Amino acid sequence: MITKHTCSNGVRIVLEKIPTVRSVAIGVWIGTGSRSENKANNGVSHFLEHMFFKGTTNRSAKEIAESFDSIGGQVNAFTSKEYTCYYAKVLDSHSQYALDVLGDMFFNSTFDEEELKKEKNVVLEEIKMYEDAPDDIIHDLLAQASFGDHPLGYPILGTQETLESFNGDSLRKYMNDYYTPENVVISVAGNVEDDFINEVEKLFGTYKTTGSSENIEKPSFLGEHLKRKKETEQAHVCLGFDGLALGDKKNYDMIVVNNVLGGSMSSRLFQDVREQRGLAYSVFSYHSTFQDNGLLTIYAGTAPKQLDYLLETMTNSLEQLKREGITEKELNNSKEQLKGNLMLSLESTNSRMSRNGKNELMLGRHRSLDEIVQLINEVSMESVNQLTKDIFNDKYSKAVISPLQ
Repeated sequence: MITKHTCSNGVRIVLEKIPTVRSVAIGVWIGTGSRSENKANNGVSHFLEHMFFKGTTNRSAKEIAESFDSIGGQVNAFTSKEYTCYYAKVLDSHSQYALDVLGDMFFNSTFDEEELKKEKNVVLEEIKMYEDAPDDIIHDLLAQASFGDHPLGYPILGTQETLESFNGDSLRKYMNDYYTPENVVISVAGNVEDDFINEVEKLFGTYKTTGSSENIEKPSFLGEHLKRKKETEQAHVCLGFDGLALGDKKNYDMIVVNNVLGGSMSSRLFQDVREQRGLAYSVFSYHSTFQDNGLLTIYAGTAPKQLDYLLETMTNSLEQLKREGITEKELNNSKEQLKGNLMLSLESTNSRMSRNGKNELMLGRHRSLDEIVQLINEVSMESVNQLTKDIFNDKYSKAVISPLQ
């Protein structure tokens, strides 16, 4: 049972009581990420996430780390295209303590200049590490090929140039503009009483900012083809197709399409590319949903001399799926796999906290398990096959990283 409460300042709290566990997960979700940025401050959402761990008026960076180590808890954060999350998982007896530390990080981070300098270097090393992983940066190149200069085409980490421009004032201004109360959700899941909402409200229910989030602009799907030469052992390729927005009624059809295409070991691409032809070790597909659009991505890596054969094989798999549609067995197997994955994921308090936080922040609604299972069961052969014809058309984006020209 999910309990929802909206504070007087607009902060939303969602709490799911799970008395059968001994842990509590608490997440602070903010509806801003790299999509809210511009060319000048690209990477600020991610850098701000880092600086929340670098000291407050009450705790040093080391004391923040020790706060959770000393109670056997976990604390972390992540930044995506459209949201940022700071979260902790602790024993139920330490839930109030974890909430207090997260609140201290959120409200009292000092953004000390010395810590800023050190963390800029840390993030720069993170960018370099990312550059050394072509199977990671290929997805950023595909975003650029798909969305161009729109913020959805920006890298989440930013660049060395933008990173160097950040200071305490720019971080505080970004927080004031985008960490507005109506843009914040506190998600709690685990062995905690419903009145824990009152404790959350005491911390987050009264603050205000003067800024206001700007309306987002829907990007056009460009379908460009980009190639980058890099000295790598493999050639890496991504194909991108215009997908579905978060909340689209056809998203369950899309989940089945993706599962059949490249979402599992029995998928078409895995069988055609890896099992039958031995062209790649890693080949898969995934669907990313955003507020007003989506992107279906196919990835594979192979020896540079095999790239053309790999692309031909992937294209043939897509054409066959589009021409012949899926089989009854694929449809049924996908449905059962989706239901199994859903049920297994909810055995973790962290997963439930994440699911509830993202649903509240991005959709403002929470479907029950029975409702989700019903939606999965309602997916039909006709709707899936129609979607494959709509998605896999001649306009697609392509990104290649290869040692060859």
